[in-house]
Amino acid sequence: MKLKLLILGVFLCAFSVQAQEYFPKNDGVKTRNTNYTVFKNARIHVDPQTVINKGMFAIKDGKITSVGKSITIPKNSIVIDLEGKEVYPSFIDLYSDFGISKPKRAEGGNGPQYDASREGYYWNDHIRPETDAVSQFSFDSKEAEKYHKAGFGVVNTHVPDGIIRGTGMLVALTPEVNEGDRILNSRSSQYFSFDKSVQSRQSYPTSIMGTMALIRQTYLDADWYAKGNAKNKDLALEALNNNKDLVQIFTTDNLLNELRADKVGDEFGVQYVILGSGNEYQRLDKIKASNATYIVPLKFPEAYDVEDPYLTGYLSLNEMREWNQAPSNLKMLSENKVPFTITTHSIDAEKDFKSNLLKAVEYGLTKEAALASLTTVPAQTIGQAGKIGVLKEGAWANFIITSGDYFEKETTLYENWIQGEKKVLENMDVTNISGNYNLKIDEKQYELNITGEPSKPKAEVKLGESKIGSKISFEDNWMNLLLSSPDTTKTEFIRLVANVPVPGNIISGKAILANGNEMAFQATKKSASEKDKKDEKDKKDDQTPKVLPLTYPNIAYGFDKQPKQENILFKNATVWTSEEEGVLENTDVLVKNGEIVRIGGNLNAGGAKVVDATGKHLTAGIIDEHSHLAASDINEAGHNSTAEVSMEDVIDPTDIGIYRGLAGGVTTIQLLHGSANPIGGRSAILKLKWGESADDLIFEQAPPFIKFALGENVKQSNWSGNRFPQTRMGVEQVFVDYFSQARAYEAEKNKGGEDFRKDIEMETLVEILNGERFVTSHSYIQSEINMLMKVAEQFDFNINTFTHILEGYKVADKMKEHGVGASTFSDWWAYKYEVNDAIPYNASIMNEVGITVAINSDDGEMNRRLNQEAAKSVKYGGMSEEDAWKMVTINPAKLLHVDNLVGSIKTGKQADLVLWNNHPLSIYAKPEKTMIEGVIYFDIDRDEKMREEIKKERNQLIAQMLKAKNSGVKTQPVTKKEKQHVHCDLLEEVH
Repeated sequence: MKLKLLILGVFLCAFSVQAQEYFPKNDGVKTRNTNYTVFKNARIHVDPQTVINKGMFAIKDGKITSVGKSITIPKNSIVIDLEGKEVYPSFIDLYSDFGISKPKRAEGGNGPQYDASREGYYWNDHIRPETDAVSQFSFDSKEAEKYHKAGFGVVNTHVPDGIIRGTGMLVALTPEVNEGDRILNSRSSQYFSFDKSVQSRQSYPTSIMGTMALIRQTYLDADWYAKGNAKNKDLALEALNNNKDLVQIFTTDNLLNELRADKVGDEFGVQYVILGSGNEYQRLDKIKASNATYIVPLKFPEAYDVEDPYLTGYLSLNEMREWNQAPSNLKMLSENKVPFTITTHSIDAEKDFKSNLLKAVEYGLTKEAALASLTTVPAQTIGQAGKIGVLKEGAWANFIITSGDYFEKETTLYENWIQGEKKVLENMDVTNISGNYNLKIDEKQYELNITGEPSKPKAEVKLGESKIGSKISFEDNWMNLLLSSPDTTKTEFIRLVANVPVPGNIISGKAILANGNEMAFQATKKSASEKDKKDEKDKKDDQTPKVLPLTYPNIAYGFDKQPKQENILFKNATVWTSEEEGVLENTDVLVKNGEIVRIGGNLNAGGAKVVDATGKHLTAGIIDEHSHLAASDINEAGHNSTAEVSMEDVIDPTDIGIYRGLAGGVTTIQLLHGSANPIGGRSAILKLKWGESADDLIFEQAPPFIKFALGENVKQSNWSGNRFPQTRMGVEQVFVDYFSQARAYEAEKNKGGEDFRKDIEMETLVEILNGERFVTSHSYIQSEINMLMKVAEQFDFNINTFTHILEGYKVADKMKEHGVGASTFSDWWAYKYEVNDAIPYNASIMNEVGITVAINSDDGEMNRRLNQEAAKSVKYGGMSEEDAWKMVTINPAKLLHVDNLVGSIKTGKQADLVLWNNHPLSIYAKPEKTMIEGVIYFDIDRDEKMREEIKKERNQLIAQMLKAKNSGVKTQPVTKKEKQHVHCDLLEEVH
């Protein structure tokens, strides 16, 4: 039921309201028991580290008043004997939308929405920090019961909608109390996500990098607003500032996004609590370095149905590994001292929580760590330490009563007390007969294993190695057990009946044999010491798949440990210097500490590893000036200028294209934004350091770049859109308008006024105007190429590179005069209208004019054979082999302004080298070793060995999955997944 308007008025007046200060609902008076209730003879888990055997505790008015080995029992007390039972603090879930109605999706319109739909709020509808969960909360008894059965007493709930989502509330799942009494904190936390609000159709952002840029700008604007600089009231920014001291929870759905969220937080001094993905184990070093507390969903991948070998071929190794490794995630987090809590988010709390928790324990998570993650860690995280999650004096009386160790499969959860109110889940008066028994009937020794709920037990009976059919019922402490004959050819039964005493360690009664004779039987429960430890271990090992080791990245061809820098002497190679020295025969190259230190003949190794390069070719690593490899997003298409976004935010170091690029001799790429808008996002220049993290791939010494675009894509010729511009002349106006704004912005900034508002987009454009950031522009036809050079000259800066530029041959003289370079394709033409005038002699003609020309890929597949693309320039235009080779080495290095570091073989440069088994321009050439800064990231011998190891690992995982399916485990079907082929015009959408 919704809270009444009177309560909402109290919230809007910004009172700090505690549970007891709420007005009750006008639906009758709930009388709370004011007597003491004392529990005795229980095994009490005070906290994860403290246990009291046969202890006592008392509660009154919803709080624990005393706890200990022995306490004084007040006169007005109800005493409950918990002999043989255990008591734990009720669990806490920090991530839920409990009691919150699903937000209504905005109705569709006749095209994209670019402006905000709300007045008095921030310019972007997806920023909604003013949302408060308490105004939308309605207690859901049916959903609460699922939490009760799983052992939960408190949840932190919120409205899961938008990028900045507003405040959550901490709610006790008390069965029947006044609404306000349940609310432990009406403003417990503030939530963030990478997902847009469903309540708005506003287009921006369309990408993760756009979302990150928007959050950054919102933080900057909130700080500016807090200083009183705004002329108009902004309710969203006010709310964000009011919420900044709350716990900040960031929702993510994959490992890379977890690290991206932490990156944004670090930039603004905000330590997020991060809703994780369950894959934190794959990059524990970075996860630990984040210093975040993680809320981890207790969800594990299902095994795949791999019976069909044809379909199984579509299953990737990383998908198979994830099934095998993910259950060990919590264990690994615990061992690495990463603080975490567990959430039921994305699973059914009633059906899946306990079984998945026990699976995590089975895979090595200690029971103490598991209990802490459900009690003390979430309590501390949400600022409620000592109040919930413990059984101590003054804490809320939130606890569960169990038949034994909660973390054992057969344990029954009897009652869940929340704020001193009892929720009965199972009758405690029913004897719990679960356990393993030695059953003796007619001189025969059986093994009896009883599982399930006390009122609904399940039995498994074995005689020796033979499984006996059985059926069990248990009611009013009377057990009836029916056993089939071990001889399956006979329809004979043994009937057992017994009245089971408490605690039920010995069950004795009457057995009626198949021939009608009656006799006594006895079943004695095995104690832990009586169990055959070896059999138990063997059974566990048999049921739990062997967890395979991680690699970096944790996919095929990953390293079991990162390769180290080596000192290497390449002997007797044909060295393609890409310098004035040209190609040197029978030459040695010495690499030390990641640099080229000597080039010459008969060099002394000086302790370096010697590689015989006789008959082989050594070149600088290939540099791809225009690439879309290793990215989670390509375009931010929400605006016609997105200079605020950065490709560095969306680097994906697990992209197999990195390894394939290395296998083709590529060592450096410029990761470019796409061509959805005239002013695109900032570039990321990367070294293809396979196995390293996203941040470690960034070429730190490279200067900053940005992507511009011209032509069909930016005016949306090939997809529906009503965003400006719609014409090529409109594209020109975009550049003029934004650079005019940037000039005005810089002038305002230079005044140094306190009311100056920092704008990330404008800051980037000012960098361009001041020559601090270089422009690479997607282009095709001569008119647009001319236009952009004129615009740049109008604002007194130069375009650095025209990429694609398939009509560059028409304006090569003007390009030379402007001082712009070209990065083109070798022989792409006629694949769309604006390419109709492309010719394969384009690169050669521009090269002859004196323009710095590079051959690029713009394509994940072509990236790995850029050596062959360069070779085409020899055929088309008669270019020399050395000049052709420079188009993929030193020329792109010059375009990226890193030619002092890479792109050629020269003393003092970084050792980014490739050893080829053949002439590098030959279609038969293969890299044998690809080195970056003295580290070998690709080795053809290792690659061959890895192929065999991958086959073996796949077969091992397939066998594990087949075994899992045969044991009755639920499986999921294999579906064919094809990696998206990425080009400039790929459009993503953040949901």
